[in-house]
Amino acid sequence: MLERVEAIIGQLVDEVGYAKASELFATLSGGKRLRARLILTIAPAAPTAPLLGAIVELIHAASLLHDDVIDDAMLRRGVPSVNATHGSKIAIMLGDILYSKAFSELTSFDPSIARTIAESVTKLSVGEMMDVEMATAFNTDRDLYLKMLYLKTATLIESCAFSAAVLAGEDADAYATYGKNLGLAFQIVDDILDITADEATLGKPSLNDFSEGKVTLPYIDLYERLNEDEKTRLVGSHCKVLDEDEKVWIRSKMDEFKIIERSYGYARALCDEAIEAIGDNAPLRAIIETVIQRNH
Repeated sequence: MLERVEAIIGQLVDEVGYAKASELFATLSGGKRLRARLILTIAPAAPTAPLLGAIVELIHAASLLHDDVIDDAMLRRGVPSVNATHGSKIAIMLGDILYSKAFSELTSFDPSIARTIAESVTKLSVGEMMDVEMATAFNTDRDLYLKMLYLKTATLIESCAFSAAVLAGEDADAYATYGKNLGLAFQIVDDILDITADEATLGKPSLNDFSEGKVTLPYIDLYERLNEDEKTRLVGSHCKVLDEDEKVWIRSKMDEFKIIERSYGYARALCDEAIEAIGDNAPLRAIIETVIQRNH
């Protein structure tokens, strides 16, 4: 079924009628296709599920193109980003093309589906703006961080689960809860991997999020447990290129207070709540386990 989604994605991009867009899109890594897989898992018999999966993956790809420009990211999944190879203007316009094509196709769906997907993209954009604003200072507000996480990442996954449940005739609100928690757990694990994985695995320097100004859940947990001198040192390292000594110190303090275990524990609790919302569904539990156990 994912092969069908990939074929539809290529078809939709080609339908734009601009060869350069198709050429550039072909250079993008498809990634895990989590959102499409979720839709296909919840609504495997729905004829329009592959098209909806393709639409959502176009939206996700567009958001990543814009995200790379915002972050001045030169790599995406270990390969040069579009803004690195062709400049920020081209990356932004390619993202706009993908967004526009996705919304055009979305109009053929039930209004409740079109509305929830469209609203999630608005929330995603708000989350991106919050992320940029929060990177200007060391944030210690856990609730603010989680709100930004929901808007930037979880809301689109939430809307995918809701929409797939509508297609399948299931309890859409229950599946939305599953999707929301899955999205939050996914991003928390992503934040953890930025600290624990090596550069070869990440495709970027380790602890890069912190250097870019992002204060993720592990850093908030760590800050709460440090003494005043250590807090000053951690805040002083924020939004700077870290040398190896500073990286070693941060990791050693996280080991001392078992910060990574705490963050994983929080992600696991979110996953347990997700399964509880829909009942013990083996395929959806498998998606949860893939997210929580991934190493890249």
